[in-house]
Amino acid sequence: MSESDRPVFPAIRLPHFADEPLPEVVTAKLHHPVTPPLNDVATATRAALDKSRRFAALKSGARVAITCGSRGIQSKPAVVASAVAWLKEKGFAPFIVPAMGSHGGARADSQTALLAELGYTPDSMGCDIESSMEVVQIGATSQGIPVWFDKNASEADAILVINRIKAHTSFDREIESGLTKMVAIGLGKAEGARLIHRLGAVGYLDVLPEWAAIAIEAAPIAYAIGIVENAEKLAAIIEGAEPQDIMATDARLLPVAKSNTPKLPFEQIDVLVVERMGKNISGTGMDTGVVGRSDIRGRPSHDNPLIHKLAVLGLTPEAHGNGLGLGLADFMTQEAANSLDLYAMYMNSCTSTFTERVRLPVVLADEKEVIQAAAATCWRLDGGDARLCIIRSTLHLDHILISPALAEELGDKGEVLDSPKPLQFDDAGRLLTRCQQ
Repeated sequence: MSESDRPVFPAIRLPHFADEPLPEVVTAKLHHPVTPPLNDVATATRAALDKSRRFAALKSGARVAITCGSRGIQSKPAVVASAVAWLKEKGFAPFIVPAMGSHGGARADSQTALLAELGYTPDSMGCDIESSMEVVQIGATSQGIPVWFDKNASEADAILVINRIKAHTSFDREIESGLTKMVAIGLGKAEGARLIHRLGAVGYLDVLPEWAAIAIEAAPIAYAIGIVENAEKLAAIIEGAEPQDIMATDARLLPVAKSNTPKLPFEQIDVLVVERMGKNISGTGMDTGVVGRSDIRGRPSHDNPLIHKLAVLGLTPEAHGNGLGLGLADFMTQEAANSLDLYAMYMNSCTSTFTERVRLPVVLADEKEVIQAAAATCWRLDGGDARLCIIRSTLHLDHILISPALAEELGDKGEVLDSPKPLQFDDAGRLLTRCQQ
C-alpha cells in the first residue's frame, strides 16, 4: 500500500476534555505463575527430533519443509535454527515455508518480509525460504469442502511443523492455537484460511479439525514440535509429536499453556490504555483474554476483566499498519489512524469473517486527548478517580502503571515499586510516563 493510499484523519480535539483531570499512577510489578524456562533450547529441540521415527527412516538428500508463522515467538528462531542444523547433519535438505494463512496481505513477498522481521532469513537459519501463495488440493471434508495445502510443502519429501501452543483469541475448545491450526490454516495459505473461516465459529470448531486430520494423512508431514512458553515468554516445554499424535499433543499441552498465560489481576478497570498493539503481539492486535473483549456476534465475549473504556495509542512497527483488532477499542490517536494499511486490515478481517474487528474507534488528535476522553466517558464524576491501567502491550504485563484505586487491590498479585506521580505529556500531547521496557 502506497503512502498516498493511507487514510488521513483530522486532528479532532473536543474542548470539554481539555481540563479533564487524570489520576496519578504508580509502577507495579505483577507476579505471574513461575514455570522455569528450559536451560538450552537447542538441546531440547535436538532431543525432540531424535525421537522422530519418520526422520530416522528418511533417505539422505530428502527435502524437508519447515513451517514458520507470523507470530513473534521469542524462542522459535532458535528452535528452527537448531532443527535446520539437525536436519543437515542427518543429510537432509531443509527449507522454510511461510505458514501463516492470509497474513502479509496474502502476498508471497510480504510473507517472506514478515519472516525476516521475526529473524528468519536464509543467512540466520542456514537454509532457503520458499514462499508462494500457490496451493494444491489434497482432499475434501465430509461437507465437500476442498482441502488446500501449500504447494511447496506438498512437494517436499517431509514436513516439520513447528509452532507455539496457546489459547486462541476467539474460541475456547480442546484444541485452540498450535500445531493443528498451523497444519490447517497456516499451510492452507490464504485460500485455506478463507474457506475455514467462511463458516465462522462452525468453521473453526468443526471444519478445522477435520481439515487438519485430512492434511496430516495426505501431506508428507513427518513430525511436529510444540512449544509452550512461561509467563515471561521463554520456552518452558519443547515436545515432539509424530503426525498421528499432533492433535492429542495440542490438547494435552493447551491447559499447561493457559496456566502460564499472564493476566491483569483486576476484575474491573475503568480505563485501560494500551501503548502499542499489532499482529506480532496477538492475532487480534491485542490479546482478547487480557482486554476482556472478543466482540464476535453470536459468540460469548470475554468479561474478565470488565473494562469500560479501552484506548490505543499506537501500532507496533512490525504491524505495518495492520490495525486488525482496533474494533475492540473505544479511542485511538490520529497518528495511529493515519498509519493504517486498510488493504492489509480488510484482507485479514474479511478472510477471518470477523469484520467487527476492523471498525475504527473514536479518533482524536493526540495521546493526551485520547486518555482524557477515556477518563471523561468511563462513568466517573471525576476522571481523577478513574481506575486507570496503562500497559505496554497485552504481551508485556510484567510492569504496568496503575492508579491508586487499583493499587489498593493488588494484594499478593504484585508489588508497587514507587510513589504516585502525575501523568506527564510533551507539548505535542505524547505520553511521557511510560511502562518500563
